[in-house]
Amino acid sequence: MLSCLLLAATLLPAQSAEKPFRITVVDDRTGRGVPLVQLRTVNDIASYTDSNGIVAFHEPGLMNKDVYFHVASHGYEYPKDGFGFSGKTLHVAAGGAAELKIIRINLAERLYRVTGAGIYRDSLLVGAAVPLRDPVLNGLVLGSDSVLNVVFRGKIYWFWGDTNRPSYPLGNYQVPGAISKLPGQGGLDLEAGIDLNYFLDAKGFAKETMAMPGKGPTWMTTLIPLPDEKGQERLYASYIKIEPPLKIYAQGLAVFEEDRQVFKHLITVDMNAPAFARGHAFRHKDADGEHVYFAHPFPVTRVRATAADFLDPAKYETYTCLKEGSHLENPQFDRDVEGRLRYAWRKNAPALDPQSEGKLLTAGTLKADESRWRLRERNTSKVVVPHAGSVYWNEYRRRWVMIAVQHFGSSFLGEVWYAEADTPVGPWMHAVKVVTHDRYSFYNPKQHPMFDKDKGRVIYFEGTYTNTFSGNPVATPRYEYNQVMYKLDLSDPRMALPVR
Repeated sequence: MLSCLLLAATLLPAQSAEKPFRITVVDDRTGRGVPLVQLRTVNDIASYTDSNGIVAFHEPGLMNKDVYFHVASHGYEYPKDGFGFSGKTLHVAAGGAAELKIIRINLAERLYRVTGAGIYRDSLLVGAAVPLRDPVLNGLVLGSDSVLNVVFRGKIYWFWGDTNRPSYPLGNYQVPGAISKLPGQGGLDLEAGIDLNYFLDAKGFAKETMAMPGKGPTWMTTLIPLPDEKGQERLYASYIKIEPPLKIYAQGLAVFEEDRQVFKHLITVDMNAPAFARGHAFRHKDADGEHVYFAHPFPVTRVRATAADFLDPAKYETYTCLKEGSHLENPQFDRDVEGRLRYAWRKNAPALDPQSEGKLLTAGTLKADESRWRLRERNTSKVVVPHAGSVYWNEYRRRWVMIAVQHFGSSFLGEVWYAEADTPVGPWMHAVKVVTHDRYSFYNPKQHPMFDKDKGRVIYFEGTYTNTFSGNPVATPRYEYNQVMYKLDLSDPRMALPVR
């Protein structure tokens, strides 16, 4: 029996108490750790830096050895050697550390991951400080689709699309939500991160807040605080219902019930309505009064900034060149005596977005020089077709600024552009690329104006990082299907755009 026990002991796996080797990748311009950098060994062991820019490397057989790491990241470059390899050989030792400087090509600086598991996984493994209260798993959320957020009653309310959990492949398809505190009012400085307090169900998972009538997922399409009939500010939203394969079959409007932390359905909006509340909303007052504008990415739909008007589809206006009563299937254009298109705010008329405008151009209904909802690259005048994004007033530029993802760019829904205009409806003309991805998507980007610094000189935006739609079969561990935050300094000379 003793010999059997000795044999069994020799078959037990060795338990290593060695500490990981810490590799920190930093931005060569700012010195800040860069998230989402791949470090890959010669035998294709791939690690990705966490939100501190840290990889905790521990691979039995490679400890106390010289190990070469290929270094790669979207929008960043590592110097190549004489053979064209981008990487470096490091002596990997337990408890040791090394720092690599990576060159940023993006105009925007990647800061951290906002959602999902393992945001600071590697930092914890090497004993580094982390800013978040829940640095590796919060609300049992592994990944979340596109975000909408607003300041409401002195706090930031956040809501996302479809969300994954650890216990099963199907998660929350009815809009999870959370609250965070504003910086300077108990919240973290945005440079550090965002402490999210999720609305939770009985099992501790981010709960459904928008289970609207009908089968299939609910997707929130706008979010805006407005005064109700008693003058009390409440949080209103619009939504769409989805059925396979991504068909929108219903849409409606709802209001948030704070005591239950859920949205209450108010009205269903006809799918044939010429206008609907879709896109990131902002309020703006001009000679026509105060309206809520909905940017997707161009703010060509609006309604007066009251709950009563928001809930009345007949009150919505679109900025369009189509006559009232016209339809996209049979457009009737409003032209002056010289044949030029006349744009105006109209009721009961659809707006043209980049996609519908593109169809009319293809059909020959519109001429190329009549295209309005397109951007042009600043230096080459190459056409950039935006897909989705947000628009807000920027005090530093004294103009309206747009952050939008490109439709069919060098990566599909992975190229993010910055543009400016004198009015919410433009003319939007010139744009500069601020973020690029290599065969990966970064769709539905949203700027967060509540976080602007130095009167808007520094702005922040995030988007959904995913291989979905990109054609890339390889998903990035932990980062896949999550929100990543970026910082953009508008004083950078490379951000200069023509005023006209």
